[in-house]
Amino acid sequence: MKPHAGKGAILALCCTCLGVLPVLANTGQGPEKVVIQSTIDKEKVAKPAFLPHHTHQWLDCDGCHHNKGPDGKKMDWVAGQPIAKCESCHNSQAGMQERLATLKRAAHKLCMECHLQNDKDLARCGVCHAKK
Repeated sequence: MKPHAGKGAILALCCTCLGVLPVLANTGQGPEKVVIQSTIDKEKVAKPAFLPHHTHQWLDCDGCHHNKGPDGKKMDWVAGQPIAKCESCHNSQAGMQERLATLKRAAHKLCMECHLQNDKDLARCGVCHAKK
């Protein structure tokens, strides 16, 4: 993931399984924390994942957020676009490839890859799945 290109970068709120979210300026607005838990696929998960959103605002928004093009393929998110629920595409009924076919799998792929690249201590289960 890339750091922000500039001070005035636009930040989208992370997917929270609550619906389409508004886009806010990167001024620390948006939720401080986001709970990530599937409402469609009930895969075994120890606990919901807690994302400290404000802590992640040094990243470019499109490092986490993306859209789906008319052909059904992933396309980059552009500032100002709405953000749909992650599980609107990442669910077992949407026909995605297996490694991304559920919210749990997509989140683990995105979050774990970044955490392993940046700080292996952040890749432990209890970091995201801690009691809050």
